[in-house]
Amino acid sequence: MPAPMESDTTPEEHRQRALLLADLGRYDEATEEIAAGLSAAPDESALLATLARIHLAAEQPVEALAAADRAAGAEPGTLPALVVRAMALTDSRRFGEAAGIAGEILRTWPEDAYAQRTGAALLSESRNGQEALNAAWNGVRVAPAEAEAHLVLAVVAARLRLFDLAQRAYAEALDLDSAIGDAGLDVGVVRLERRRWARALEELAEEASLGAAPPPDASAPEGYPVEQTAKPVPPKWSEPPAVSRPRKPVLDVSAASGDAVLETIRYGANGTLVAAVITASMTLVSAGISRVWAGLIGVLVFVAVVLWFRSRLSEPVGRVLSRLRSGDRWLAAALYLTFAAPLFLVAYAAVGGLPTLLACMALAAIAEAVVLIGRR
Repeated sequence: MPAPMESDTTPEEHRQRALLLADLGRYDEATEEIAAGLSAAPDESALLATLARIHLAAEQPVEALAAADRAAGAEPGTLPALVVRAMALTDSRRFGEAAGIAGEILRTWPEDAYAQRTGAALLSESRNGQEALNAAWNGVRVAPAEAEAHLVLAVVAARLRLFDLAQRAYAEALDLDSAIGDAGLDVGVVRLERRRWARALEELAEEASLGAAPPPDASAPEGYPVEQTAKPVPPKWSEPPAVSRPRKPVLDVSAASGDAVLETIRYGANGTLVAAVITASMTLVSAGISRVWAGLIGVLVFVAVVLWFRSRLSEPVGRVLSRLRSGDRWLAAALYLTFAAPLFLVAYAAVGGLPTLLACMALAAIAEAVVLIGRR
């Protein structure tokens, strides 16, 4: 449990303490410091963004995304919140949303060195291509003396299998800052991006020898000299440094998950009822057409309900269902009925029969009734 916040300790001081603890790999204590700061300033974007970065460093993308969403909601459109949210979305494998945020970063801050190189790297993580490469080159143009700009170009190029360019960019990064070679060993969160890109490059180095000197007649990309000597490859770490990961989330996302459950039941049950009524009315025209329609709409409704439910959650589905079964069995039953009801439309399409259609309506109606009664 986090210690009570002292009267003379500001949220920013708690954040600075958390950063120092994170530099030592003590992520659990760092999150406790953040929790202490949030007890007095629950909507402080800097605290929330730092919490998200700590969870990212601890490889806890679910908790990171919850904190990043809160940070982005507290201060919409700010660069730190957008960056950490894009990283959390990528680690949660929601690549489309991450690519959208990366594009927003690149468009909003075209002359900001950090924004350009970070946006390029984030875009290459979620949707690599020429746009990411152009952005990486722009990052080098904006800040040619910053090693991280060349490191990002190396990562983006390697992901595109442009290994010659990746070698040259990484060599330039090392020339500007030799500490780049050890960036993957950092356990803090201040340079989380640098470590992320360095580790990505180390993984990509297994696909090609980035340390080999290019052929003498190799054409150099604009901005790099033709003559190159062999440079060290990114180091290969046998195992990550020891850290103490947070044992429990700081933010309670159960309320948001509860809202997602209620919305899923409401929309899913209503949609199934409407589909069943239309199916029943179509039997007056043709039983065959009615069954074909029921099969198609039943599959569509079931898939839509499942995808909607998963997209609305910021924590694993299994955790939500387990909490429902232990805390609100009626609501859990209503959710399962919502998933089951459209399958009876599919069953009607397969075997026909009015009882199957009535069972579909009954399940959807019961699920809706549980929600309505529970809200009173």
